[in-house]
Amino acid sequence: MLDTFCNSTFWNSSLLDSPEADLPLCFEQTVLVWIPLGFLWLLAPWQLLHVYRSRTKRSSITKLYLTKQVLVGLLLILAAIELAFVLTEDSGQAAVPVIRYTNPSLYLGTWLLVMLIQHSRRWCVQKDSWFLSLFWILSILCSTFQFQTLIRLLLQGSDSSLAYSGLFFIGYAFQILTLVLSAFSEKDGSSENPSLTASFLSKITFSWYDSIVLKGYKQPLTLEDIWDVDEQSKSKILVSRFETHMAGELLKARRALQRRQQNARHSRTRLHDLNKNQSQSQDVLVLEEAKKKKKKSGTTEDFPKSWLIKTLFKTFYIIILKSFLLKLVHDGLLFLNPQLLKLLISFANEDDPYVWIGYLLSILFFTVALIQSFCLQSYFQLCFTLGIKVRTTIMASVYKKALSLSNRARKQYTVGETVNLMSVDAQKLMDVTNFIHLLWSNVLQIILSIYFLWVELGPSVIAGVGVMLLLIPVNGIIATKNKTIQVKNMKKKDKRLKIMNEILNGIKILKYFAWEPSFKNQVYDIRKKELKNLLTFGQMQSLIMFLLYLTPVLVSVVTFSVYVLVDSNNILDAKKAFTSITLFNILRFPLSMLPMLISSMLQASVSTERLEKYLGGDDLDTSAIRHDCNFDKVVQFSEASFTWDQDLETTIRDVNLDIMPGQLVAVVGSVGSGKSSLLSAMLGEMENVHGHITIKGSIAYVPQQSWIQNGTIKDNILFGSEFDEMRYQQVLEACALLQDLEVMPGGDLAEIGEKGINLSGGQKQRISLARATYQDSDIYILDDPLSAVDAHVGKHIFDKVLGPNGLLKGKTRLLVTHSIHFLPQVDEIVVLENGAISEKGSYSALLAKKGLFATNLKTFIKQTGPEGEATVNEDSEEEDAYGLMSSVEEIPEDVASLTMRRENSLRRTLSRRSRSNSRHLKPLKNSLKIQNVHTPKEEEQLVKGQKLIKKEFIETGKVKFSIYLKYLQAIGWHSIFFIVFAYVIDFVALIGSNLWLSAWTNDSKTFNSTNYPSSQRDLRVGVYGALGLTQGLFLLIANLWSVHGFIHASNILHKQLLNNILRAPMSFFDTTPTGRIVNRFAGDISTVDDSLPMSLRSWILCFLGIISTLLMICIATPVFIIIIIPLGIIYVLIQIFYVASSRQLRRLDSVTRSPLYSFFSETVSGLSVIRAFQHQQRFLKHNEVLIDTNQKCVFSWIISNRWLAVRLELIGNLIVFFSSLMMVIYRDTLSGDTVGFVLSNALNITQTLNWLVRMTSEVETNIVAVERINEYINVENEALWVTDKRPPAGWPSKGDIQFNNYQVRYRPELDLVLKGITCDIRSQEKIGVVGRTGAGKSSLTNSLFRILEAAGGQIIIDGVDIASIGLHDLREKLTIIPQDPILFSGSLRMNLDPFNSYSDEEIWKALELAHLKSFVASLQLGLSHELTEAGDNLSIGQRQLLCLARALLRKSKILVMDEATAAVDLETDHLIQVTIQKEFSHCTTITIAHRLHTIMDSDKIMVLDNGKIVEYGSPEELLKNPGPFYFMAKEAGIENVNSTAF
Repeated sequence: MLDTFCNSTFWNSSLLDSPEADLPLCFEQTVLVWIPLGFLWLLAPWQLLHVYRSRTKRSSITKLYLTKQVLVGLLLILAAIELAFVLTEDSGQAAVPVIRYTNPSLYLGTWLLVMLIQHSRRWCVQKDSWFLSLFWILSILCSTFQFQTLIRLLLQGSDSSLAYSGLFFIGYAFQILTLVLSAFSEKDGSSENPSLTASFLSKITFSWYDSIVLKGYKQPLTLEDIWDVDEQSKSKILVSRFETHMAGELLKARRALQRRQQNARHSRTRLHDLNKNQSQSQDVLVLEEAKKKKKKSGTTEDFPKSWLIKTLFKTFYIIILKSFLLKLVHDGLLFLNPQLLKLLISFANEDDPYVWIGYLLSILFFTVALIQSFCLQSYFQLCFTLGIKVRTTIMASVYKKALSLSNRARKQYTVGETVNLMSVDAQKLMDVTNFIHLLWSNVLQIILSIYFLWVELGPSVIAGVGVMLLLIPVNGIIATKNKTIQVKNMKKKDKRLKIMNEILNGIKILKYFAWEPSFKNQVYDIRKKELKNLLTFGQMQSLIMFLLYLTPVLVSVVTFSVYVLVDSNNILDAKKAFTSITLFNILRFPLSMLPMLISSMLQASVSTERLEKYLGGDDLDTSAIRHDCNFDKVVQFSEASFTWDQDLETTIRDVNLDIMPGQLVAVVGSVGSGKSSLLSAMLGEMENVHGHITIKGSIAYVPQQSWIQNGTIKDNILFGSEFDEMRYQQVLEACALLQDLEVMPGGDLAEIGEKGINLSGGQKQRISLARATYQDSDIYILDDPLSAVDAHVGKHIFDKVLGPNGLLKGKTRLLVTHSIHFLPQVDEIVVLENGAISEKGSYSALLAKKGLFATNLKTFIKQTGPEGEATVNEDSEEEDAYGLMSSVEEIPEDVASLTMRRENSLRRTLSRRSRSNSRHLKPLKNSLKIQNVHTPKEEEQLVKGQKLIKKEFIETGKVKFSIYLKYLQAIGWHSIFFIVFAYVIDFVALIGSNLWLSAWTNDSKTFNSTNYPSSQRDLRVGVYGALGLTQGLFLLIANLWSVHGFIHASNILHKQLLNNILRAPMSFFDTTPTGRIVNRFAGDISTVDDSLPMSLRSWILCFLGIISTLLMICIATPVFIIIIIPLGIIYVLIQIFYVASSRQLRRLDSVTRSPLYSFFSETVSGLSVIRAFQHQQRFLKHNEVLIDTNQKCVFSWIISNRWLAVRLELIGNLIVFFSSLMMVIYRDTLSGDTVGFVLSNALNITQTLNWLVRMTSEVETNIVAVERINEYINVENEALWVTDKRPPAGWPSKGDIQFNNYQVRYRPELDLVLKGITCDIRSQEKIGVVGRTGAGKSSLTNSLFRILEAAGGQIIIDGVDIASIGLHDLREKLTIIPQDPILFSGSLRMNLDPFNSYSDEEIWKALELAHLKSFVASLQLGLSHELTEAGDNLSIGQRQLLCLARALLRKSKILVMDEATAAVDLETDHLIQVTIQKEFSHCTTITIAHRLHTIMDSDKIMVLDNGKIVEYGSPEELLKNPGPFYFMAKEAGIENVNSTAF
């Protein structure tokens, strides 16, 4: 039929059976024209509908668009001309075939349709349609056949259809041009992100990403360079989509939960009835109780289950479906390769087939590989995008949930656990979604591989597969063993880090006592055990690697041997052998992936449950809090009862309370009477039992534990409100923050660390108060805001902010307070007892009533007599006002003024900011000439010291080569040589076995099945097996040796790091946060232990694998070298470009990730404040911004990997293509076995190339750890511990100390702290040192111990200049009783004598003198009693006495006592004083005093001010003449030497 249609033969197979094969013209003009047109016409309506539905605003007309339309227009004209030609011809002689009419007419319609489609894309963001691009490609491919046929006809000289051919050629050129044009992307102004506007070809090759790669190569990328994610991937939109699906699924899950609970109840009542009949024994009851308890504790608590996965699937099903299809196509094509290989081998083996078959096969090889690459990369991109989206959704949902979670549900989680949900669990889900399709794909690949192998080799495949299956459980066993080792190692690591943490926190004590060596050895011991475990772990890993690598070798040896041995007729020829090897290589991947997949699925299922429990938890129920704008009272409690947990008893009981507008109401009561709970109930934080609270207006809240965000002080006070200069200054002044800001470097722009780490308790409280005051709210809820501030500041704040004349007058204020002396000024007092109101009224009314309030007031005053002075807790700025009232006689009205007087006197003698709170602020005071806060400062110039903590150094650019050398040196050059040597032999054996196999398959030509000698057969099998074994053995040797080498390296690096950190000067620890140092010991050391060796080993294997493959190809066809060189250059270039960007993107990812987690933990800890101020939306927004910022970095990193993979796979595909071409070109000189041998290896190369680049970038990322460790190995050290000049034996025998014009500064850039001190302290003198904060008292002791080195002058002890001897020689001879009693975890004995240099008797004697003997003797373990971290299981007093015992053991001639500031009770204090006077009478004692009465019995008193000695003499002399000391004493109420407290 078709023959008549085109008036010539439609199909003639004889045409193909010639060296010059060709297709009939009729076939080319019908079928090959209709395929692309059919494709277009079928898909066009669907495409146009899609555009119509999702249209956006029309974009402007671009040159590119016009050019495309013009080209299609020209094609239209060509079709019209052709039709005209036919019509004019028609009038002539012979009949024109029908085809000549139909085709031009079809084309006319088609080009019109194409123009319409191109026009419709103006309304889309992506201007280029994927299916038009596919149409152009199809059309050009199909026309190619007709193109070459027409050229052949013209060459033969038939000019019958010259005009037709000319038109066809022009049209062909236009089509190619259009395809080229459609590869370009059209930018449109609206969208920043080029991935949206990228054309189809640019999308599948990821070339829209080129610009970033280029940028990243030129200079390190910053966050600004990376495009934002598109709107659809923003966390806000994702979460809203997720929540719509979640609502439905969660409802179903909750219903299922109710059904489960009902069933459980039924079964329980049945049981109960049974039990009733039997006499219930005690045990049953006890068991029941236990069960109930267990239920209560929430261990078996039921929650809505199995809804999360469904919800995620519903949210993202489109991506999942798309990726499913792509993976399916890829897996199908994967198995075409072995079949094509088979055809190529048979092509090479037969002598007479036509050459064009070979070329066709080569082209097919390339096309299949190319399509496979594109499918795989698009699939990966979809999967990883899905992964990010899932992670984003989970993170944002967890954050959103945290803001509304009820307190009861919240109690089940610590802050750390909640952050883990966001970090660890979200990450686990992300990892699983990346590989979700491997579940079915692996199974499919395994089944298909085995099927095709069966076709090749028959039943002998079972042997090979059996070996594979056998190895799986072996791997499993080793893996589980590895897991136990890892768990053990984690424990060791935790222990080591715990000690490191203690060392760093107590570094000052270690330096004072010269104890570093002892602790160093402790860490070494743990590290030794840890490394021993690591060694076992490494050896196990080597075994696994050995088995993994051996598997394909073993399997092929076993299969081939079985195949030839089973039946003498089976001959191994090239086709069979190399096709099978290719199939085995395919099989290797799914088998190694399965165990990994299963374990990650298990981990993810645990994470899913945890997330379901959290996200399905109850929300806060605030229905009992009613907001009413038209209400006469501001707050009204009506019969309100509230509880923290429905299972517990009610905390607030039947409260009735009305608060009028503008009132100041004080809430008082004993500890635990429910004051804070009352406020929490108002804020809606508690669960309602009955009754309700009505509130009118907005609320501001100051919590008891102040919550400070990480940011500047200004940010904390503004808290998201508009900045109003006037109000801001008023608030600062009223909250007494001006003085603090003067001291703070940078004023109100000073950066506050996490949790307000660099502020004192009082400062935090005042900032918290300022935040509330600045917000213009109606009701102020203040939970004991004056607890942490000193009394005079408290008075200032009360007057300026809270009181009748304060900033907040006219607002309604609820104040919980313990400060009695403010009560006369409040409007109403509410007295709480046990959660109920016991009385309320004004101050005078309550006193007259003589109720609970009046009696309490009296007892308060009685308890705290004059002794109150001794127990001032200096650390937290906490002196409660009533702690200092003199006697009951004082009339309460005047209490305040009297207290203020006493307070002030004390305050001046007490140094306010204790050293422990802020070591670093002291020197800053002198270095900053105090600025006024009002003067606008240039923000750019940071004041010296404003950034207390130096920004952590982020390396950019390439890692220096010296770092690699340092690491290799640590491994040892001998080891490296042997390791590389073993690896090389391994690969030589690989090449050998491949060559042997091709020789073996060549036998099939020389012998046929009947006369194949068995000796020959056994030789082949034997050698092949031996070579396979050699491969495995040398791999094992190399791996084991490398494990040793790498562990040796970690050991050396850790040793150097620890040694150096312990020798670093104190100033290093002051300016470097502990976390950062610990991070070197945790993160970086563990990278050097685990990740770096793995990636280095993989790198060597990949590198040698590629080299060996290329070598094999070159042995077979030497010409190949010409092709390898340019490809190699391109490869290296891509690698260089990629690694620069990838490395920086990884860094940006980790830099943007940590703010996310710290912001989250901050939010969780400040929830009540955020809810009270109603700022949830602002925090949500901020969190969304943080998530999206991190998301765009991860997204960019993923695209960069795909960009790389597409390009590398192209190179790999080209290698396959060229090697197959070589086989065709040189077919005469090559036999089939060589062809098989070369191609089966070439097919393997794409993956290895990909891995090599990945590994290179991994090694680069991981070597950064060595770089960071190296940074701290090179920290400058303090002076030597022991020098050549040793002090004489028995020094210091007298204990004379001379200061000669001694000067010192903390850090080189700061001013002097001691400005030329000269004085003599004679043997056995007792010296007291006094002075205000920052006068230089502690600098004096630090100088004695050479914690600070002299900037000028010298200190001489017994004739020896202390700067001339080693630090340990000096520090071992002095003793200090430090301010804070710092202890370490370990035995009591270790804390007293870490070097075991004293006998037990001596230690017990010291304990007896320190009044601890009875306590220690009562302990079960006595001296070996274990202390917890920082000695937390002893009371503060006991810790202080232990420090005293430490000093008593030393028996040195010089004692320095930094007076204890911790809350030591009077008794302990007295004990310490007496012991010191008695036991250290033969010593020279220097006491740094904060309370004058402790030093009134000294021989001399030194008064320091601003780094100089202002007075020096005996107390009697100093009290006679009115100098600084005289006034201090007078303020403290000391008139003469004897009037001390004791």
